[in-house]
Amino acid sequence: MAKSNRILVGLVCKECNQQNYVTVRSKINTQEPLKLRKFCNKCKKQTDHKEKKKLD
Repeated sequence: MAKSNRILVGLVCKECNQQNYVTVRSKINTQEPLKLRKFCNKCKKQTDHKEKKKLD
């Protein structure tokens, strides 16, 4: 089987530091960490989320 260039990453809220989302990203096309604006269930509002680390 071919090795994939996509990795699983967790998205963590910048305000409450809770991991809310798990997504995939290409390690070839995007070298910098992901920064997205997503809804946080704990804060009950849209906040900035940053990439935590690679998940296995």
